[in-house]
Amino acid sequence: MTSSVQLDSYLQAWSLTDAHLLTTTATSSIYTVQHQGETVVLKLLNEVGAADEGGGAVALDYWQGQGAVRLLQQDAHAHLLEYAEGADLAKRVRQGNDSEATRMIAGVLNQLHSASSPLPTAGLKPLSLWFRSLFRRAQQEHTEELAALFQQGAAVAEKLLADPREVRVLHGDIHHENIRHKAGRGWLAFDPKGLIGERTYDAANTLCNPPGMPELVLNENRLRSQAALLAREARLDEGRLLAYTFAYACLSASWSMEDGGDATAALTIASMLRHDVQAR
Repeated sequence: MTSSVQLDSYLQAWSLTDAHLLTTTATSSIYTVQHQGETVVLKLLNEVGAADEGGGAVALDYWQGQGAVRLLQQDAHAHLLEYAEGADLAKRVRQGNDSEATRMIAGVLNQLHSASSPLPTAGLKPLSLWFRSLFRRAQQEHTEELAALFQQGAAVAEKLLADPREVRVLHGDIHHENIRHKAGRGWLAFDPKGLIGERTYDAANTLCNPPGMPELVLNENRLRSQAALLAREARLDEGRLLAYTFAYACLSASWSMEDGGDATAALTIASMLRHDVQAR
């Protein structure tokens, strides 16, 4: 089914009008549309998205708009979502308000993780599977220095995963560009991966962001000060947060290397933290 035919099909089936393309990603084509007098988002999934984004829909349905955009309608090939029309938190950082943005992220995490319904029994990926790439890399890496780093990252991840605390539905990709402001609703997360595991993991990615700001993100003093602030505001154990951040940085580097990308930033963050983690 061509994109235009697919779009027309959903406009008719879900009573939508006035479609305008916002962006095209590796997983989807994203439109603003009108629905019952309100601007909302129609996300049309390609084959990759249809395979990868089911867990995100499960997470959004579970949160019911608590700290995240609402999932209004969905099937295997499309999601209809609440539209957060405001700026993202990366703008706050660019304006010099890094710590304020971190506090806002902590507030969103607290909302997401305070959902009290029984955890879903299907559709979410456990963290043990999410870390597969790192576990493979730890066994297969041939460069001695990188092998030691990845093996340490895998060992730390295995230790954390063996003793999970405060298991929650996780967004899985919380960072400054995945949180936007909506008038009357506040700061809302979107585009979740849909994981399940210890809530501390959801904060680790934040410390490796925002994207496109290496002078800020790769500053060790900034990393540590924001970790302390995030742990305090999100009611997390700071040591575990640093350990999860180290493991996540190793995982991120592994993903980049698998995809033929640049793993320098992730490896730099992992190197900043590896001695702290060894000392725990």
